[in-house]
Amino acid sequence: MSKQNTSASRRKAHTRRRCTATKDCRIQTDPDAADSNLIRILHLTDPHLFADAEGSLRGTATQASLQRVLDHYQSSNWQADRVIVTGDLIQDDSAAAYDRFRDLMLPLNLRVHCVPGNHDVRKLMQPVCCAPPFSYCAYEEVGDWLIVGLDSCDTDDAGGFLNDAEFERLSGIVEQSAARHVMVCLHHPPVAMGSAWLDTVGLRNGEQFLEHAAALNRVRLAVFGHVHQAYDAEHEGMRIIGTPSTCRQFLPGSDEFAVDDRPPAYRRITLSGDGSFNNELVWLDDE
Repeated sequence: MSKQNTSASRRKAHTRRRCTATKDCRIQTDPDAADSNLIRILHLTDPHLFADAEGSLRGTATQASLQRVLDHYQSSNWQADRVIVTGDLIQDDSAAAYDRFRDLMLPLNLRVHCVPGNHDVRKLMQPVCCAPPFSYCAYEEVGDWLIVGLDSCDTDDAGGFLNDAEFERLSGIVEQSAARHVMVCLHHPPVAMGSAWLDTVGLRNGEQFLEHAAALNRVRLAVFGHVHQAYDAEHEGMRIIGTPSTCRQFLPGSDEFAVDDRPPAYRRITLSGDGSFNNELVWLDDE
């Protein structure tokens, strides 16, 4: 998510980005990953890329910023098995920006699960993110875990909404899976962030999502983007985690829109076969 100048322009912009129903997509897991007791996930979100390599969002060149994040990850001792990107891959409604995203991610040699954000253009995103090693709102069983991507962007503004079809799809996928633990990935936060302006553009039916996930009994973790700041809390046995952007951040707790001076960030999540997990939020100025 990035703040537009007025509410009217935001509504207009997001009307043409309205989400469409997604085709159900199951990813075939490679045997080596399925046999591992630990699944390491690199969580990235909200890169806001442009067709122009020098394109910037509120003073930050977004491609260079994402490249810094990827370089930092690749130079670390922690190596992922999967990448999850929770929306707002691009900023400028261009196919070329998605090509940039693809070209930046391919050198990782990892499967990349993507879900759309309010700035994404579905008809442009899908050709890139439906081609291996990428996936779009897909699901995958890895060991004892089931990873499910949801489309939370069925709305006419920057806020999110999970329609009945997505709830039914989630239920069907979980019920048909033998996996004991479920991780859900979506763009919009299903919880209030404690920021007056930001809470107007969260997941409008977040409570319904939380109740639905709890009723499935196996959802251990939900991860989201959109908010350009960190969040980590537990709700009735389910951990809910938001990761800051790979570019600019929003000021936590602010009633009015305000940017933060914190640097780009990403998150390392390690899932264990017993349903436990740990995560580490990495700010680029911390190491």
